[in-house]
Amino acid sequence: MTDRGHRWSKIGGQTVAPVFGKIKAAGGCDKFMRPGFEVCCGEWWLICARHDLLKLWPSGQAYWN
Repeated sequence: MTDRGHRWSKIGGQTVAPVFGKIKAAGGCDKFMRPGFEVCCGEWWLICARHDLLKLWPSGQAYWN
């Protein structure tokens, strides 16, 4: 591995790649259900909202009353 590659691999936990992996693997969202850019944008928004809500729920911040 080059020096540049080693530096990039050290910041792996600071990138957004783990979020995409978690959404795809744990969420079961490996492809979009319908074709079309606008439809995929809406579907991606829902997938990300689900991911955010699942992160907030255990912390107690998602308590609406």
